[in-house]
Amino acid sequence: MKYLMMLILTFFGLVNCLNGQTKRELEEQRRKTLSEIAYVDNLLKTTEKEKTQSINAIKIIGNKLSLRELIIRGMQDEISLLTERIKLNTIAIEMMEKDLIELKNEYTRAVINSYKTQKGNPDLVYILSAKDFNQGYKRLKYLQQVAKFRRKESEIILELKEQIETSKEKLQNDLKGVTDLKTSEEQQKLMLQREQERKQRMVRSLSSKERQLRKDWEQKKKIAREIEGEIARIIEEERKKAIKSDNTPEQKLIGENFVENKGRLPWPVEKGIITSHFGVQKHPVLKYLTDNNIGIEITSSGKMSVRTIFQGEVVRVAAIPGANMTIIIQHGKFRSVYMNIVNVKVKQGDKVTTKESIGDVYSDPEDNNSILKFMICMDIKFLDPESWISKN
Repeated sequence: MKYLMMLILTFFGLVNCLNGQTKRELEEQRRKTLSEIAYVDNLLKTTEKEKTQSINAIKIIGNKLSLRELIIRGMQDEISLLTERIKLNTIAIEMMEKDLIELKNEYTRAVINSYKTQKGNPDLVYILSAKDFNQGYKRLKYLQQVAKFRRKESEIILELKEQIETSKEKLQNDLKGVTDLKTSEEQQKLMLQREQERKQRMVRSLSSKERQLRKDWEQKKKIAREIEGEIARIIEEERKKAIKSDNTPEQKLIGENFVENKGRLPWPVEKGIITSHFGVQKHPVLKYLTDNNIGIEITSSGKMSVRTIFQGEVVRVAAIPGANMTIIIQHGKFRSVYMNIVNVKVKQGDKVTTKESIGDVYSDPEDNNSILKFMICMDIKFLDPESWISKN
């Protein structure tokens, strides 16, 4: 019985340890997400003065909604985790209390039996009544083992009582944690609802300008296609050069290391949010309008330095109408593209290291937002940058 109980205690202790680790991870994720929401709030404040109902503002608030939903899901996961731990601790307490009663009863019976035995035959008489010295010695050792066993029994009872009290304390803490989390979850849901209503008001307001929105969208799309065409042309030129010169062993090694770091590459800016994703994307207001992006857009506030995502060689620094300066860096057979850059700090042929500053993102004086257009390609195929850079 006691050995079984020890195994059960060890099992529940391991479960609590693993759950505790997961709980810490969820709490850390929530802390980081709240920090990102605060950053998004700051971006929204910069748009309120001039462009309260701009397309970019809708994209930013959409990002905030996603973050808020992530917090709510994390809280729900944490509540489920604590609820499961409460069930396990409740079962453990019930089993330990039952075992404690049995241990106490066994110990009581052993003490009573010992008292009855010693009443008629004291320990000393029991030892001295032995036939010879060898038997007397064995009786002495037996009595010592009995005394040791009783002490051990009492220690197990005390240890089990302490474990029960500790488990009950954890149970109360978890119950309080669930109550607090449910309260916070309701608050987050209320904030999410308000933010959704705000976004809907902005969308309704802009929907009344459908003709102008469509015209602006088509114009931006045309400029984007021209820019992307120029980027594709430049990349094709660089690809042909690379074929003729053949990649050096160093370039091949860089390319291999680039692949090995997929999903762990640093962001091209220190801080920012993704406001335009890779692939086919719907218009934030006019859902029937779509565009196929070959890269992503990262929005930040104020002056923001651009940094390389990996070591490599600058193969092109070019001025493209509508995109300020564009920098292309080669990483073996891969290339990273940074657009809308000013104050360029590198030139063609420069070797760069990971996170090296290569310029600044152009900051729009109207809303103080800085939008970096960022791409990754392998030969002439454009890849989704979000699958290569680390999760922010």
